Amino acid sequence: MENKMDKSYKRLIDGNRHFSMSKKIDDPEYFKKLSLGQRPDYLWIGCSDSRVPANEVTSTESGEMFVHRNIANLVVHTDMNLMSVLEYAIVHLEVKHVIVCGHYGCGGVRAAMGNNRFGIVDNWLRSIKDVYHEHEKELRQIADDDKRADRLTELNVIEQVRNLAKTSLVQDEWKKRPLHLHGWVYGINSGLITDLSIIHDGHEDIDQIYRYAV
Repeated sequence: MENKMDKSYKRLIDGNRHFSMSKKIDDPEYFKKLSLGQRPDYLWIGCSDSRVPANEVTSTESGEMFVHRNIANLVVHTDMNLMSVLEYAIVHLEVKHVIVCGHYGCGGVRAAMGNNRFGIVDNWLRSIKDVYHEHEKELRQIADDDKRADRLTELNVIEQVRNLAKTSLVQDEWKKRPLHLHGWVYGINSGLITDLSIIHDGHEDIDQIYRYAV
């Protein structure tokens, strides 16, 4: 019996051929230039959510942004995957900006707000529960569930930028050169990025980087 490739899977292969052909038509040297290496100015630490593709929402090309993604865009100092990405980006690629980008409507943030059990991910989301606990008084004053989740999303991004600033990798790099940390939230319903005005370049006290737009 003839095996038939699943249509949704075949769509990816066909899409890749279309992508390759269209890029070559626009610029015959496109892939040759990519193969020569990468010198991005940005490291993007974002959520695994499929609706927030870093290059698309910033209108950047392949090679312009180094990307790490995990559930709810967390910066956990024991996460060797993230720490390896961070080291490579700031030490070897010498990126100028590290951006933590969350997004409104984040399922991870929503899950962390409740008491339901989801499995292994519950352990990962513990960090967001800690953020909620720290800002519980403010969050409890927000009656609307969606707005409360949006605010927790912002507070989570701020906390993750703070965590970045505390890493030995970032601290050591600041002794050598300027390196800027930023916190963003992407609006899935608008396509727009909100810059939370967190700019940390090593000159401020870590505890004073809660400068964000309300």
